[in-house]
Amino acid sequence: MAPAKEEEEEVSHKCVAVIFGSTGLVGKELTMKLLSTDKWKVYGIARRAEKTIIKHSNYYFISCDLLNHIETQEKLSSLQDVTHLFWVTWASQFPLDTRECCQQNKLMMCNALDAMLGRAKALRHVSLQTGAKHYVSLQQGDLFSSKDENVCYYDEECPRVSTGYNFYYVLEDLLKERLGAGKVAWSVHRPGLLMGCSQRTLFNFIGSLCVYGTICNLLNIPFVFGGNMECWEEMYIDASDARLVAEQHIWAASQNIGEPFNAVNGDCYTWKEIWGAIGIKLGVNRQSFSPDFTYSLAMSDKGGIWKEIVMKEGLVETEMEDLANWEFLDNLFRCPVKMLGSREKADCLGFTNKYRTLDSIMYWIDVMRQDKLIP
Repeated sequence: MAPAKEEEEEVSHKCVAVIFGSTGLVGKELTMKLLSTDKWKVYGIARRAEKTIIKHSNYYFISCDLLNHIETQEKLSSLQDVTHLFWVTWASQFPLDTRECCQQNKLMMCNALDAMLGRAKALRHVSLQTGAKHYVSLQQGDLFSSKDENVCYYDEECPRVSTGYNFYYVLEDLLKERLGAGKVAWSVHRPGLLMGCSQRTLFNFIGSLCVYGTICNLLNIPFVFGGNMECWEEMYIDASDARLVAEQHIWAASQNIGEPFNAVNGDCYTWKEIWGAIGIKLGVNRQSFSPDFTYSLAMSDKGGIWKEIVMKEGLVETEMEDLANWEFLDNLFRCPVKMLGSREKADCLGFTNKYRTLDSIMYWIDVMRQDKLIP
C-alpha cells in the first residue's frame, strides 16, 4: 500500500502553475479552476492583491511589479518548480496601438522570463493571452460597413495588420525568440469581449454594466444603451466568458498544444436582443437606445452616489472606478470595426466548450452579487 500512496502524492503535485495577472478576469478563473483539483500548485503574480484574498493550501500570492527588473528577479527566481506559465496580464499605462505600449509590455515579459527561464527546469508550457484586436487596427478607421453582406470571421492564420503598433505581436515574437522550437511549447489565446468578475481589471465590462444598472435602479432612470445603431443591431465583437477562456488555457497547456486559438463563446447575439433582459436582471424595468448618450458624461458626477450605495448596502469597499470604465463602454458600443473570430480550429482539435452570451452576463452579475460588489 505504501508505494501506491507515494505515487499518488507524486502525481498530485506534478503540475505547478505561475499565473501572471492572477487578479484579473481570466486570472482569477484560472486560479480557482486549477485549485479545484489536487493536481496543481499555483503561484499568483500581480502588482496588487485582490481585496478578497484566496485562501488555499496550494496557493501562493506574490505581489510583484514586473516592470521592475530587480524586484522581479528577487521575487520570482526562486520559483524553480514551475511546470506551466500562464501570461494573462498587460501594462496599460499607455494607449493601445502605441510604441510605448509595446515597449512596456515587452519589458514586463522580458523581466519575468529572465527571472525564470533556465531556473525552472521542469517548465513545459507557456500560455499567452492576447485578444481579438490581433486581427484589426483601430487606426485604420471603419473597416466594415453595416451594409456588408459578407461578414469576415477571422481565423488564427490571418496575416498580421501592418498599420499601427500591436503589443500582441511583440509578445508572440518574444516567446518565439526566447523559447524557439525547444522542449517548452507555447500557445496563444485570443478572446473577444471578456466577461468576468474582478476589482483589478481596466476593461471591466460586467463591472461597468453592474455599477451603471445599480445607479439607474437607485435613481429610477432608464437603462440606456448609448452607442451607434450598427453596434445596437449587429454583432460587432465576440463575447468571451472568463470561464471558457480559462478552460481553454488549461486544455491547451495540459495537452501541451503549441498553437494560437481564438477563445470565444461561439454564439451570435446583438445588444438589441438582450439589453432588456440585462436591465431587468439589474432591477431596471425601463430600457432605451440613444446614439447621443455617453456613459462618461452621464456617470461623471455619480462617484458620491456609488459610495453611498456601498455604505448603505454593506458592500466590499470600492470606488466607482475600481469596477467601472465609462470610456471603455462608450468606445465599445461605437466600435468602428467588427472583431469576429472563427472557433473552428479549437472545435476540431477537441475543445468544444461553448457559452451563451446572455447566460454569461447573467452568471457574472450573480457572482458580482455573491462577492458583495453590487447589491
